[in-house]
Amino acid sequence: MNKELIISSGAEGVQIALTEEGRLAELHKESPSGQYAVGDIYFGKVRKIMQGLNAAFVDVGGDKEGFMHYLDLGPDYLSVDKYLRLAMNGDASAKTLANFKVEPILEKVGNFSDVLKVGQPVLVQVTKEPISTKGPKLTGDISIAGRYLVLTPFCNKISISQKIKGNEERNRLRRLLQSIRPQNFGVIVRTVAEGRTVAELDADLHHLLDCWAQMTEKLKRVNAPTKVHAELDTTTALLRDLITDDFNAIYVDNAQLYEEVKAFVKSTVPDKEDIVKHYKMETPIFEQFGVQRDIRRMFGRIVTIRSGVYLYIEHTEAMHVIDVNSGNHIKAGNSQEDTALQVNIESAQEIARQLRLRDMGGIVIVDFIDMNKAENRKKLFDVMTEAMKADKARHTILPLSKFGLMQITRQRVRPSLEVDVQEKCPFCDGTGHIKQSLVVVDEIESSLKYILTAANEKRISIVTHPYIQAYLTKGWFRSLRWQWQRTYRARIDIQPSAQFGLLEFKFFHANGDEIQM
Repeated sequence: MNKELIISSGAEGVQIALTEEGRLAELHKESPSGQYAVGDIYFGKVRKIMQGLNAAFVDVGGDKEGFMHYLDLGPDYLSVDKYLRLAMNGDASAKTLANFKVEPILEKVGNFSDVLKVGQPVLVQVTKEPISTKGPKLTGDISIAGRYLVLTPFCNKISISQKIKGNEERNRLRRLLQSIRPQNFGVIVRTVAEGRTVAELDADLHHLLDCWAQMTEKLKRVNAPTKVHAELDTTTALLRDLITDDFNAIYVDNAQLYEEVKAFVKSTVPDKEDIVKHYKMETPIFEQFGVQRDIRRMFGRIVTIRSGVYLYIEHTEAMHVIDVNSGNHIKAGNSQEDTALQVNIESAQEIARQLRLRDMGGIVIVDFIDMNKAENRKKLFDVMTEAMKADKARHTILPLSKFGLMQITRQRVRPSLEVDVQEKCPFCDGTGHIKQSLVVVDEIESSLKYILTAANEKRISIVTHPYIQAYLTKGWFRSLRWQWQRTYRARIDIQPSAQFGLLEFKFFHANGDEIQM
């Protein structure tokens, strides 16, 4: 598959567009004011314990306190708490965990107040960014992600991505990691590690261990709340997670960012360094590659598919709702059932794309067109399942209900991406209200009176919107224009202009010069 990454840097932050076969597949925004990011590790402090919820609110230094349930502490939290105390005291063993005695596993059934107290310092990691009125969701199960591996301290387990299918490759990776993994550090092998050499895996592992050592060093000289480990920025994290052999190009329109991206690609995937290109044309990069067109077309409330089918997409606090409409779709079969099936299949493929594109998380309800045959409903479910395989976010799809509704849950770690594709109305300036026509006419007459009396003009022209022009000239001898000519004893010419707004009008001298009011 032909993949390209288009990176635009501006005053509002960095925007990253992933295109597949020339079509926009994902859009990410990195705001310069973004405070929390999934993966950030904080040295925080417990502010309040909610006994009824068996959870706590933790101060991590932001406007909103983070939320952590007892089950979010993780099985190794007793070891995390012990490590934190050692690191705060400057104990050298905390850096390598070489002589660290791992504490017993935390029981799944227990009370938060038995583990942590109000005011106690804690080491936590962000698992979900703030959404609406909610603060970030936190966990005590600490891990640090790299390109090929994820470092999981306080355990000696090696886990391998389920997407790596071959038993021979899985066994090879397990043997390699077992030989290079330090004591008391576990690892999760990511999908992109398939086929990588021991040197590449070892370099990634040492990078993660360096991050752990730097965080440990920082913990002995900071006060809570403080961020002690920052996840990579959005651009770098995407490069780390997305770049594969089927990537063709990465275009960057900012010179400094181009150098940073090129250096990162060179250090992680040296054979892909040449695909990074500096975009220097005057045309905005998103316009040049058709990304802006796709954004305007795909982020509205109504999304139209080329066959004439269209989707209504509504976002609420509790869920996302998508309604499928056949529109002016041309019947492809001999029956209504065949047409409904084809419309639903086309819609399912577009819905899978929309979920990735808008990063819609939580509960999604899709109202498909009703189908009577069980085999058609099963076929639609299979199509949706296949279309969602490209989505890296964890998701669950349920078969169609008897009401023709499909329920989808999708991992929600950050607010859904919303792009305003509407323009401000030139008539009402975005207020939703315009002056009455009579008020506009009164304003024209008031200005006209001043021009013809105070300025002593005898012949003028008025240019205004065609609707207002028709209103002023209707009836000829009974028109407002005729009445004004008789009242002010002047010749008044009223011309229409389709380029004028409904409330817009201008006055001109007989020689064509505009009269400034």
